[in-house]
Amino acid sequence: MSTLNPVLERLRGGLIASAQAYPGEPMRDPRTMDEVAQACVAGGAVGIRAQGLADLALITQHVDVPVIGLWKDGHDGVFITPTLTHAIAVAATGVEIVAIDATRRPRPDGLTFAQTVEGLKRARPGVLVMADCGSLDDAKMAQDAGADILGTTLAGYTGERPKTDGPDVELIDQVAAIAQVPLVVEGRVHTPAQATLAMQHGAFAVVVGTAITHPTTITSWFVDAVRKA
Repeated sequence: MSTLNPVLERLRGGLIASAQAYPGEPMRDPRTMDEVAQACVAGGAVGIRAQGLADLALITQHVDVPVIGLWKDGHDGVFITPTLTHAIAVAATGVEIVAIDATRRPRPDGLTFAQTVEGLKRARPGVLVMADCGSLDDAKMAQDAGADILGTTLAGYTGERPKTDGPDVELIDQVAAIAQVPLVVEGRVHTPAQATLAMQHGAFAVVVGTAITHPTTITSWFVDAVRKA
């Protein structure tokens, strides 16, 4: 791996906290997510991943770590920063990295992932791209298209791979073997042991969301355990 961009170097070997809430939840408020992000940084997170223009505009003002921004629009198919227009709008909030669905599925605006990356970097020189992949073939395509980070974000959600209970270690191994850019493991990392495992299998950094920033789900885990006791 050649000399890294300084933004990426700041993420090396660290935890990136994903500060996102689902629609309809009490925490689905930009101010709340901004505070969650700040709390995660206080705990040692080297980066924040967040979604939504309003959330990102606040978070980028109040944290001193790199922010990975995205815009979820829709629920099916390609909905993580699905178009070039979405990507440019996310970059305009001041984030250093834009996360984009990097699966090989059709995109709403008809552009390829490569065209989206090219268009974003032309409109916003200096912005980096995190490719949210669901398979090894996605990762190969994204790397060839100029992605700066390969992520395992969509493993188990596109039909190409089974949804594992924890992180998809087999995919991590596959992508690590071909990666010429940083591999960031994201998806179902629910314990410190799983985060350690991801690092041991070649992750450059690890994203954790639900287990840190989603009290509704975490509460349900404990409720289920108590009821079964």
